[in-house]
Amino acid sequence: MADHKFRPEIEVLSAADAPRRRHWSDADKIRIVEESFAGHSKVAATARRHGVSRSLLTIWRRQYRDGEPGDETSPAFIPLTLSPGSPAPAPVAQSGAGDVQLEIVLRNGRRLLVPSTVDPEMLARLLPVLEGR
Repeated sequence: MADHKFRPEIEVLSAADAPRRRHWSDADKIRIVEESFAGHSKVAATARRHGVSRSLLTIWRRQYRDGEPGDETSPAFIPLTLSPGSPAPAPVAQSGAGDVQLEIVLRNGRRLLVPSTVDPEMLARLLPVLEGR
């Protein structure tokens, strides 16, 4: 009598056959994100050009705006003390244009609006703190 049992063929797949996840360095992530912000190119086009999914590039862009790429540590508060005994800033002559604000765009994507009368020394001490240096 013939053996009529069903015997399916089994294919064994090894983990070596599957593509591995790519690990991007922080410098590569920042370069790709900055390219996605430059010009009028779309996020999807930039992601396709570099072989990254659009959703991953969107996450990287959000992290870039929040100043997170490469920052493995959690955010921390930095103590800041302004002593009242420091010399007062010299008054700046006001033009007839009214209140003028300066917009400062930091490297981490954050924007800072300050009045034009801000003390340059105080601003020079404050900017490194805001940039996370």
